[in-house]
Amino acid sequence: MAKYRTVENSEFLKIMSETFGEQIVTTREVNEVRTKYLINPTNWAVIDEFKSGRGKWCFANTAAISSVSELPPEPPATTVKATAETLDVAGDNLVPTKSPEFVAWGNFRDIHSVLKSNMFYPMVITGHSGNGKTFGVEQSCARLDKECVRVNFTVETDEDDLLGHYVLIDGKTVWQDGPVPTAMKRGAVLLLDEYDLASSKIMALQSVLEGKPLFIKKINTYVYPKNGFNIVATANTKGKGSEDGRYIGTNIHNEAFLDRFPITFEQPYPSKGMEVKMVLNHMESVGKVDADFAEKLVDWANITRVTFNEGAIDELIATRRLVHIVRAFAIFNDKMKAINLCINRFDDVTRQSFSELYEKIDAGVAVTDEDAVSPT
Repeated sequence: MAKYRTVENSEFLKIMSETFGEQIVTTREVNEVRTKYLINPTNWAVIDEFKSGRGKWCFANTAAISSVSELPPEPPATTVKATAETLDVAGDNLVPTKSPEFVAWGNFRDIHSVLKSNMFYPMVITGHSGNGKTFGVEQSCARLDKECVRVNFTVETDEDDLLGHYVLIDGKTVWQDGPVPTAMKRGAVLLLDEYDLASSKIMALQSVLEGKPLFIKKINTYVYPKNGFNIVATANTKGKGSEDGRYIGTNIHNEAFLDRFPITFEQPYPSKGMEVKMVLNHMESVGKVDADFAEKLVDWANITRVTFNEGAIDELIATRRLVHIVRAFAIFNDKMKAINLCINRFDDVTRQSFSELYEKIDAGVAVTDEDAVSPT
């Protein structure tokens, strides 16, 4: 059998580009060229950037090769390799603090069971913004005394942000681990927060999501996951983008990446009883408890969600916004002022309709002239 040789990604893509030009080709045609030249790329993930549909590829723009394209140059001779001198910025304790405001509900028991098992079993939690996806994971870790390393994604997040990079200290370049190897070495939970905002560079986590060691090219080192290491990703979408534009900036992710998460939890907003308890807990934390106000706030929020789900409005009141209102109420001691300040982020029509809706629910609420004035 003929032996394939591994070539640099740039050479592999150049051959594909010269062979096919702007033509959209199938996997079979790509494999035929591989067989003709007996070549494989250094990193197969690079060709995912040229995917043009299921089983289809277009190599017209090979200039857009990402950071997975080539092995990086060797660090300078003065570089300090990953040894005991490696910079440690992780801190002594990465266990989240237990929050007295937290209420366990919904998928929490199942998520907690997975993390408690210490089994490597990546999971995704999806749902609307402000319904406690990230908070629940952190509080599960807090109750298990398990360390949690949180990564907040943007489209600019790249391999260096995830895996690590060199920093200059006292005239020397020192390697600094990124959040991924840090979590792996410590047996911590790697929390990929809002991962659907990431670019295709998130594909650098493929091997990690399979439970395999991570190879860090820049320091020519393998990092092996310690027992207890796991990955939890949170997102407002399921990695397919946001069709209605509500979560603008979210991206469509590679199916091979998404498929490496065995389970997905869909997290709704909590039931009325649970949410009232949450609001009361936050009221207690700021020393301003009003049980009647808490119940009316939750009723108000639930009506906006039902109306949103029916397609009648484009906004809703999330649990997070109720917490904002509770804190504003503790500061200003004025219900409607707290509500109006916290809904000013919405457009004029939505803000007014939400304000009037609450006034109907709480007929005894005091509306001052100051509350009625719209901001200029």
